[in-house]
Amino acid sequence: MITQKSFNLNTNKNFEIIDITSKVNELIDVNQGIVSIFSRHSTSAIVVNENEMGLLNDLEFMLDNLVSDKFSYEHDRIDDNARSHLKSFLLSSSECLPIRNNRLDLGTWQSVFFIELDGSRHNRTISLTIIGE
Repeated sequence: MITQKSFNLNTNKNFEIIDITSKVNELIDVNQGIVSIFSRHSTSAIVVNENEMGLLNDLEFMLDNLVSDKFSYEHDRIDDNARSHLKSFLLSSSECLPIRNNRLDLGTWQSVFFIELDGSRHNRTISLTIIGE
């Protein structure tokens, strides 16, 4: 069985990390399989990691230092959000994860996050493609 589902998020800050694990689990309708979790926006990301505040703050710090505002970016002449796009290049727009017992089969400390890189925004869409039985 293959199903496609989606949900929307509103973000409130320029950089925001939102744990979407429970929302994804709510939408899983198979006992076992895989799910592709995809952000339909080029200034956001989907990642899996530990939900620990210090680590999440470190991620923001690292991205801000890797993609510094001290440089001039060509894309800024169009939209003035090159930094957001470049940070998205470093992360990923999707994750493909296993499903077991009607839930994401994550490690003990793992969560799934939507990362806003160009907020605040309304109606950010996350698409799920669920394959399983």
